[in-house]
Amino acid sequence: MSQHTLIAMLQDRPGVLHRTVTLLRRRGFNIASLAVGRSEVPGISRMTLVVDASDATQVVSQLDRLVEVIGVTDVTTEDSVQRETALAKIVAPPSRLAQLVDIVVEKGARVLHVGDDEMIVEITDTPERVEHFISFIRPEGLTELMRTGRLAMMRGRTPTRLEAPAHYRDQADGAPHEEVAA
Repeated sequence: MSQHTLIAMLQDRPGVLHRTVTLLRRRGFNIASLAVGRSEVPGISRMTLVVDASDATQVVSQLDRLVEVIGVTDVTTEDSVQRETALAKIVAPPSRLAQLVDIVVEKGARVLHVGDDEMIVEITDTPERVEHFISFIRPEGLTELMRTGRLAMMRGRTPTRLEAPAHYRDQADGAPHEEVAA
């Protein structure tokens, strides 16, 4: 199986994320990464989902069946920007910490905290580079790790399937919207 990166636009309502994840679980798809948050349009959330599937067509069609899903697109082979952030805690002897600070900064990470025998670093980069960084620091004393999940945005014009309907875009004040029958 291969991994597919999907972007979905969802109505921002209670239970939508639960229904989305439950649908995929029932169909036997493994979710490798999930990131969701408010979009540029009030009342709409944008979700980036990485699933293990031999063919993402079935995943897309299953998600499209949910009433709250406005649109889904597989961006795995599309021209897109993909990023992930990780926070990592490294425990090391005080004599080694100064050297580790220099090393992690050279690798593109930011040092957020340095204590007596530990430090917390942050890296934001492509998922592959984040994975490489984690592999590099693991033997240095990695004791805690937190990753955001993948974020993806297509380059160029947003496909119609990933645009919010006009009745959402027109409410720039963020006021609750009325239900529109399909």
